[in-house]
Amino acid sequence: MRSRSNSGVKLDNYARMVQKTILCHQDPVTGLIPGSEDAPHAWVRDNVYCILSVWGLCLAYRKNADRDEDKAKAYELEQSVVKLMRALLQCMTRQLDKVEKFKYSRSTRDCLHAKYHTGTCATVVGDDQWGHLQVDATSVFLLFLAQMTASGLHIVHTRDEVDIIQNLMFYIESAYKLADFGMWERGDKTNQGIPEINVSSIGMAKAALEALDGLNLFGAKGGPESVNAFIHLISILSSMLPRASTSKEVDAGVLSIISYPAFAVEDIDIVNITKEEIISRLQGRYGCCRFLRDGHRTPKEDPNRIYYESSELQLFENIECEWPLFWTYLILDGIFIKSPEQVHEYRNALDSILIKGKDGLRLVPELYSVPPDKVDEEYNNPHTVERVPLGKCPLKWGQSLYILGNLLAEGFLAPGEIDPLNRRLSTIPKPDVVVQVSILAETDEIKQLLQKHGIDSETLEDIHPIRVQPSRVLSHIYARLGRNQRLGLTGRPYRHIGVLGTSKLYIIRNTIFSFTPQFIDPKRFYLALDNKMIVEMLRIDISYLSSRWRMTGRPTVTFPISQSMLTDDNKEIDPAILATLKKLQDGYYAGARVKTGKLPSFLDTSCCAHLMFMDFCRKWLLALIAYNPAYNWSDKVDYLAEYLDQLFAVPQHTPISTIKGGLNRFRAAAKKTREMVSLVHKARVLDIHNVHMYLPIKLFHEPPPILHLDESQSPQNGDTPSMNLPRNVNGGIDYPALVQMLKQSRSLQDQPLWKVKRLLSELYEKAGRLRHWGLIRMVCGMLHRKVEELDEACTDLLAHQKHLTVGLPPEPRERTISAPLPPDKLARLIDEASENNLTIAILTQEIMVFLAMSIRTQPNLFSEMFRIRIGLIIQVMVTELAQSLNCSGEEATESLMNLSPSELNNLLLHILSGKEFGVQRSVRSTGNAVTPVISIHDKSKSGSAKDQIKSGSKTSRCFQRYRLPSIESFQGSAGATMVRDRRQGQWLRRRRLDGALNKVPVGFYQKVWKILQKCHGLSIEGCVLPSSTTKEMTPGEIKFAVHVETVLNRIPQPEYRQLLVETILVLTMLAEVDIQSVGEIIQVDRIVQMASDLFCKDQKDLGADDSLLEKDQSNGICRLLYDCAPSGLFGTLTYLSKAVATYVDDFLPSGACALQ
Repeated sequence: MRSRSNSGVKLDNYARMVQKTILCHQDPVTGLIPGSEDAPHAWVRDNVYCILSVWGLCLAYRKNADRDEDKAKAYELEQSVVKLMRALLQCMTRQLDKVEKFKYSRSTRDCLHAKYHTGTCATVVGDDQWGHLQVDATSVFLLFLAQMTASGLHIVHTRDEVDIIQNLMFYIESAYKLADFGMWERGDKTNQGIPEINVSSIGMAKAALEALDGLNLFGAKGGPESVNAFIHLISILSSMLPRASTSKEVDAGVLSIISYPAFAVEDIDIVNITKEEIISRLQGRYGCCRFLRDGHRTPKEDPNRIYYESSELQLFENIECEWPLFWTYLILDGIFIKSPEQVHEYRNALDSILIKGKDGLRLVPELYSVPPDKVDEEYNNPHTVERVPLGKCPLKWGQSLYILGNLLAEGFLAPGEIDPLNRRLSTIPKPDVVVQVSILAETDEIKQLLQKHGIDSETLEDIHPIRVQPSRVLSHIYARLGRNQRLGLTGRPYRHIGVLGTSKLYIIRNTIFSFTPQFIDPKRFYLALDNKMIVEMLRIDISYLSSRWRMTGRPTVTFPISQSMLTDDNKEIDPAILATLKKLQDGYYAGARVKTGKLPSFLDTSCCAHLMFMDFCRKWLLALIAYNPAYNWSDKVDYLAEYLDQLFAVPQHTPISTIKGGLNRFRAAAKKTREMVSLVHKARVLDIHNVHMYLPIKLFHEPPPILHLDESQSPQNGDTPSMNLPRNVNGGIDYPALVQMLKQSRSLQDQPLWKVKRLLSELYEKAGRLRHWGLIRMVCGMLHRKVEELDEACTDLLAHQKHLTVGLPPEPRERTISAPLPPDKLARLIDEASENNLTIAILTQEIMVFLAMSIRTQPNLFSEMFRIRIGLIIQVMVTELAQSLNCSGEEATESLMNLSPSELNNLLLHILSGKEFGVQRSVRSTGNAVTPVISIHDKSKSGSAKDQIKSGSKTSRCFQRYRLPSIESFQGSAGATMVRDRRQGQWLRRRRLDGALNKVPVGFYQKVWKILQKCHGLSIEGCVLPSSTTKEMTPGEIKFAVHVETVLNRIPQPEYRQLLVETILVLTMLAEVDIQSVGEIIQVDRIVQMASDLFCKDQKDLGADDSLLEKDQSNGICRLLYDCAPSGLFGTLTYLSKAVATYVDDFLPSGACALQ
């Protein structure tokens, strides 16, 4: 018998270790591995990590087999892996009803369970008896399902299972908006069952979605069945790291997403910063603690209850248990980044703390804890006490990663073998992305206008056989992805497709489709009616594509030029659109490389996706037969083409029908269907490939009747039924009489032929054509329309760890949003917070969208801001306009509402950045109407006062046509004292902006945390921030920052709030003084009052009169103090320092120098 090679012997030793520590616990029936011998509970996450060593050993035997026996071992190990993975799939398959519900409810009661019965795959605890919602657990299963499939394992066997995997992807693709319980199953670190957004869940979900996107789940032996993913999680990770969640500054579990197995972070700098943060703050002599103040298995933890009291978290500081598990991650990380020093360091450290088992095996214990009798010693001298192992030994999760690391370190495996999808290359710099832009003209006339300016474009006929459709059509198509009637799965929830999705070309039944970006779809709120806003959103999308595109091939943006992008006389291209098109042709736009050209020429270089799930789908044919049984559905008909023709058709405007009766209605419907089919047939014969874009279809709601508001364009007699409207002496409609008639009517819905909602819809369309923004917003509010992606905009802000408030302060009118909400609930909350003020409600939606756009492209504008108060931002906008236009708050409200979306966004950006800006008023003629126009620009480019006054009177008359509810502006915003000196009002404005935006200096919250340790609390207007807060929260927690913000936000005046922030900053200097206490509860508002009194005294001594030293009636503070510079002889810090010294004089140490 041939002797074994050294490698074979070593592999046999590892096989023995795997058998003794992992496989001996695998259930012979189901294949699951229990967490412990005491209870037959199999955790999803633990099972996946446990089987990794078996998978690695299988690959090693495959690679190093020198006997048939080794090949047999490899096959046996492979089947053990497949058995466990299929068992987990079986567990989730039994809960498909929860997967289906969760896609829409996102409720913790509807989520997949985190653990199952080892012997039966059944659930073991109730829906609300455990923190089941753990997105990272489902994600790590899907990630390794993809990796193992790519390595040659056959885990998925049927198309039904492919649909299950696809729906599991839908389950996790909203991870960035899901507050879950995280990989430690406790959510908030108080362990009180409070879920929170966890960066580990987001990162693992991103990795799983990317790994499964386009993967053939049947492996090399299967057919072309794949799954598709849309990733919305890319930018969120960069903004959150190195923080782990709201309550955890740093978490060692994040190692799993910045390195093996997820490799979810692409910025190497963020990876290194996060790893350094974990090592420096969490690493000890026996491993890393999970997170700061983790009480699990510490001597101070009460084993009789599962939750912690907030005040006892400080007891766990410096005695947190240390887990050797995280050193196994760092060993794997060192192997993947090719750092032998790191591998050697952590292998030696780990070997020194392993437990030697009775079989001579080296075992990885669960954790090391401080002995109860040495707690005080560890408090005083952290990381010096000898600790004792507790918990499971071995911890199978850690043991598995330890074995896997050894196989890699000793050369039995190469990194690429356990990462066949090459996720480890995510941090390698990629070549610059070239964004391809195809300019599409709606008509030949527009094409000629573009050609006149040297811009090449195409019409729909020119790009045949490629078909172009709006992004909402792609959403309808993807709503059928993963649909399986037998399993009760409805597929992907209908929602809009982002720019990453619309920038690919799609092949559906051998036909190439291109989809236009969502921002130009007129059904997408009224933002698409503003050409300057379209240009801005195009710039943002191209910039986003250049930085976030990771797919094979170049992104391709199809940019259609429609009739609405022409000037008012329809004779020229809108200047903003034209300027953008010229910049695109230069080859560099929005910081990205751009190439313009014809769409067919981009076919070879574009990213192209084949939507195979649309192939051979008889279920859609059955639906069509049910829709039109009279039609002759022969086998020669291209059924999918018929389906697509109906789906992609755009409804035509049809006259209002007064046909009544079942038979007539049936005949009308039949005629309409015959006409549609006939038109499709004629279009094919005539080779017209865009005609179906204008076909009527029942998939979309029918358009409202055309209301001719402009009597000069009214239809001829007989075109529309008579409405018996009251007429005046001139034959026109008597509107006062019409209003009176409507008032006397019992029900508006009983009026013949016309409904108020339809009239408003027609008015909205008319105002949209005239760009009458004030009227557009008012009617939009009356119709209760909402932005389609409103919930996503809100979630983007929350995912960047910003809390939102809507409504004007103070509470309870101002409502806080700290967790993602469904669209309807969010819109209802905004309406309630706005107190049914349509002006504020519609403006809140618009600003929320703009804020989300800004935080994605300019996150630096939001630094040191943890709460965004939209109501206060609106109030500041009104104040700024009132000050710039020298008008009342009511007129400023009118001006704000008449700003175009692009100008409103411009104003918002100026306020966020704190830049000085100017306002210029003018008018724009649109036919017989005159529309007021207000432009926002940098101060240096501001128009002269003469120009503003010249157009002011005419604009005011235009505003009088309809009145909107006025938004409160701040008192004294345009007082006479502010006009005498250009510099006067500068610091008041700065404080007002910073206060409204909740901006604070860098390190402010950490300084507040320190001062709280030297007093009993800080009191502001009767609301106390207690010192006990420091016992629960650490200085860098977002949770602590939000807690401080909650107290400060009780102040409705932003300039006063900012003065309080300055006062607290002065107080924090006392934290550096070597004193034990500065008193009990410090009255911060009292200190500000003292500073104000000192300031007034000095000013009176210098001859100031009472009118100049007017006081704020709400708080008694001198208004002039708000407008003082922070530094200088009469600066606010000077008086605040004096007031602080006076206030705490009794508590200063003896012999301390008095502050002069």
